[in-house]
Amino acid sequence: MVTMNISLPDPMKEWVETRTRAGGYADTSDYLRDLIRRDQEQAAKIAAMQILVDEGIQSGIGTRTKDELFAAAVTRAQSPGRL
Repeated sequence: MVTMNISLPDPMKEWVETRTRAGGYADTSDYLRDLIRRDQEQAAKIAAMQILVDEGIQSGIGTRTKDELFAAAVTRAQSPGRL
């Protein structure tokens, strides 16, 4: 593992230390790693959603009724591995 030094203003440093203690983290590095993991997960979800948006745009104007679209959305949401 590599070391990275960061500079924080006092209020941010206090925030990190408080969250570290309150969240049951081993140390500030553990807390920051958790924040980075969560950010990576969120970025992956946004990228996956953007792919779906792009697919929708590329598919053009649809001809299905709102009921058909809703049923398809429910089926897709219940499918494993999708968002």
